[in-house]
Amino acid sequence: MAQALEVIEIETGPAPRAAVIWLHGLGADGHDFEPIVPELGLPASLPVRFIFPNAPPRPVTINMGMRMRAWYDILQMGGGKEDENGIRESQSQIETLIAGEAKRGIPHGRIVLAGFSQGGAIVLQTGLRHAERLAGVMALSTYLPLSNTLEKERSAASRDLPIFMAHGRFDGMIPMDRAALSRDAMLALGYAVDWREYPMQHSVCPEEIADIAAFLLRIL
Repeated sequence: MAQALEVIEIETGPAPRAAVIWLHGLGADGHDFEPIVPELGLPASLPVRFIFPNAPPRPVTINMGMRMRAWYDILQMGGGKEDENGIRESQSQIETLIAGEAKRGIPHGRIVLAGFSQGGAIVLQTGLRHAERLAGVMALSTYLPLSNTLEKERSAASRDLPIFMAHGRFDGMIPMDRAALSRDAMLALGYAVDWREYPMQHSVCPEEIADIAAFLLRIL
């Protein structure tokens, strides 16, 4: 059984009626996206619980086996063989967080998965396979992992899942072409992908934050 994740929680108001589980990128931690919560400017009438889990430390092959917080191992740059066991283990840990929110009274249809880079790969992996339809997925500066198994494993309930996918035109870590191939793979399976691109590198920009806020308001 996958170990429980340490999490940081921020509630924008009392008695939250929705939850956003937001995953950081390689080598970062749950504090990475904390500052974005006030920048989203969500209305007081929509109290949201933001949950920022910490990925467990693990050796990362492309970083010479150094241990760092990672959702899975990266064996080589630019694709190729994937760490399927690591990806599926992280998927299981996020499923546990979703179940925890449901137990706290937040229905599946009010839970959003968000993630940046490696974290974005895990939220696509999880959200498209989750047995019950979630409110939506935000996949930032990322790609679709284990894409060859998605058609077989995807959840029937999640075929109309709202997907916000954003990428920087000058991203040197995950090239725009790789993200666009992931987008096209999802479009080919009938998913509605709200695709955005920005003049940035492997990061987040103010225009993107505004678009994220609009997406959250639309789906919640």
